[in-house]
Formats: sequence, structure tokens, C-alpha cells
Amino acid sequence: MRNDFVPIYVYEGERVFLEAYRIGLKLNEAPGSRLDVFLGYRFEGFPYDRIPASLAGMANRGPGVDLGLGYQQRKPWGTLFGEVLRDAAGGSNGTEVRVGYRYDWAIDNLRLQPQFSLAARDANLNDYYYGVRPSEATATRPAYAPGSGVNAEFGLSAVYRLSERWRLIGGVSAKRLSSGVRASPIVEDRTQLAGLLGLAYDFSPDHDAWPEGRPLIVKVLHGKSTDCDVAKIMLLQCFSTGTVDQTRVTSIELGRPFIERLNGWPLDFVGYLGILHHNERGLQEDSWQLNAYMKAYYYGFPWSERVRTRLGFGAGISYAQRVPFVEMRDQLARGRSSSRLLNYLDPSIDVSLGDLMGARSMRDTYLGLGVSHRSGIFGTSRLLGNVNGGSNYIYSYVEWRM
Repeated sequence: MRNDFVPIYVYEGERVFLEAYRIGLKLNEAPGSRLDVFLGYRFEGFPYDRIPASLAGMANRGPGVDLGLGYQQRKPWGTLFGEVLRDAAGGSNGTEVRVGYRYDWAIDNLRLQPQFSLAARDANLNDYYYGVRPSEATATRPAYAPGSGVNAEFGLSAVYRLSERWRLIGGVSAKRLSSGVRASPIVEDRTQLAGLLGLAYDFSPDHDAWPEGRPLIVKVLHGKSTDCDVAKIMLLQCFSTGTVDQTRVTSIELGRPFIERLNGWPLDFVGYLGILHHNERGLQEDSWQLNAYMKAYYYGFPWSERVRTRLGFGAGISYAQRVPFVEMRDQLARGRSSSRLLNYLDPSIDVSLGDLMGARSMRDTYLGLGVSHRSGIFGTSRLLGNVNGGSNYIYSYVEWRM
């Protein structure tokens, strides 16, 4: 049995959606149907710790990233859906086709969703995750190729509304593997059982998911790596960027306000999407990083009417083209794994440049300091590579509204 911590980021916009481990575009949406294209994380692969004897000496099979096309048709009697998934990370080069049915059932504050699906997987996909290569064969583990097959899965998910904003979520599922996979010498459990329990907070049940007419926010930043921990930076206990490597980052981010003055409080929520460039100073090839996060800004300070001051905290996900040098260096020194996909935190503080200069036309232009932080949630999340560690960059920035 394995436990996993999965951060659940959910966003449903007019064209873009984010569902925990999937991000995609709605190609077409009508009252009774929907067509999507998406990138999804595949939670398959060998365990990262406590390697069983049956896998000893085998090359690691890691989780994958799929490019998918999905369609669903909603009727009063339920929803039919289908998906075509293709490995986009170059691991298995496999393909999977899923078809299924689900039904939404509401009882007061409780919403239940039973679901049944069939998944046809090609030989590349099954051989990669459940096969034994000739070079990996032993006296007790013969070479084996399961070939293509069909998995069957039944699940039941539930959402209970605790209050206007808090939701208790849970689910159970059972998956029956295809006969070829069940016969593999490295497969012990022929039926896979899974359970999910979590807590969710709805920031804006009474607001539109992506309000129309909101301004576009542009943020430009530049920073240097630091050996300071993000918590010590936030507590004003450490600010040094005098590292040995002296690596740097430069980024441009685009944002849109989601909520302004939540419940009448001086609290705004802004969603950001940014592309960041790593200047590795010749220690390894420079690379790019994509960040997507939601950020809360508090500005209810006594002096904010004269000089608006915002304290911000952002949380989301970060995907790096190449693991940044500082992360690779530190993780290797600790004997720990690294990952291109990690959790992302972005604490900051800024002031209105227009207030400082006495120019009201620039009141929504901000000058500030922040921290770009990637982390793996203490090694508890397979989605984030089971990484215990990360990187920190202290940066300065300018942000304005278009």
C-alpha cells in the first residue's frame, strides 16, 4: 500500500481548465457536450522508495505526461465520455483509449458520482510499465512482454458541502488489470484498490470563474539564487544572494484579477501565468520554466490610503524544461531525487509607484520584492516527483495594469 499527497488546484474558465493533474483547453463546449485537448500526468511507474525484490536491478519506469483529446456527452440519464491519450514525454511512447459512463446524484449537501470505464492500452504502454526486458531477466524474473490489453475500473467519488466555501471530498475505486498485465512476473496485485480523502476551499462561489472586462496585469522580474530558506526570508531573517553559483532568473508574467475585495475585505486574488528564464552562468545549459499560480494580496494597512502597500502570497505549480542547477546540486548532495514539476510559492511585498511619485495615473504600478520558490511538499507527492527540497530566488519586480 502506498500513500500520496496530491495538491488539488481546480480552475474552470471559459476556455482554459485545470483539474489537479490536468491542464487543457476547451475546443468546443455546448449545453450537452464538450471537446477538450489537454496535458495530463500519468500516475504509473516504479516506487521511488522501498523497492521490492521483484524490481531489484531493473531500470526505473517513471511517471509520464500524456497529450489527450477528450469528449463527453451529457444526458438526463448520465454522461458518456471518451479519451485518447498519447505519451508526450518520450517514456513509453504508448497510447491509451478510454470510454466510460458516470452519473451525478445530489442529496442535499452531498453529491455522489459513480463511474465505470474501460481503458484499451497498446503494447508499448503495457510493456514499458509492466514488462521485463531481456537485459533485466533473472532466474526468478523471466523476460516478459504483456502486450496490449483492456483494464476495467469502477469508482465512486463524493463531495460534501460543509459550508458555503468548504468542501469535504473523497472517493474509492477498483481497477482490474488486463490478463497480460496480471501475468507479469513483477505484478502482484491483480486488482488495484485506491482511496482519496481531501479538503477543498472554494474561493469564489458567487463570482464568475473568469470575469469579463478585467484588466491584463504585466509583471517583469529579475532575481538571484539564495541559500536562504523561504520561511526565513518571509520572517526577515535572511536576505543573502551571495551564493557560490550566482545563478539568476528573469521572467515575464501575465495576470488577470479573479476576485477584488473578497467579502468587502482589502483582499484580492489574481491568477498568473509566467515564463521564466534560468541563467545558469555556465554551470549547465540555460533553460526555461513555466509557472502558473493564484495569488492573494492583502492591502489593509493603516497607511495604504497614502501609499498602497500589498503583502502577497501565491501558490501553484511550476514546470522546468531542465531541473535548475541549484536544485540538482542540493538534491545530489542530499542523495535525494529531483523533478521538473514542483509546487510553486511566491511571497512578495510591494508599494504603489504612483503613490510614491504623486502620480495617480500610476497608482496601479507596483515596485516590489519577492521570492520564487519551487518545492516538492516534503517528498510526500508523487505528482511532484517525491522531492524533499527545492530552490529559492530573491527577485525585484515591476508590475502594472494594461
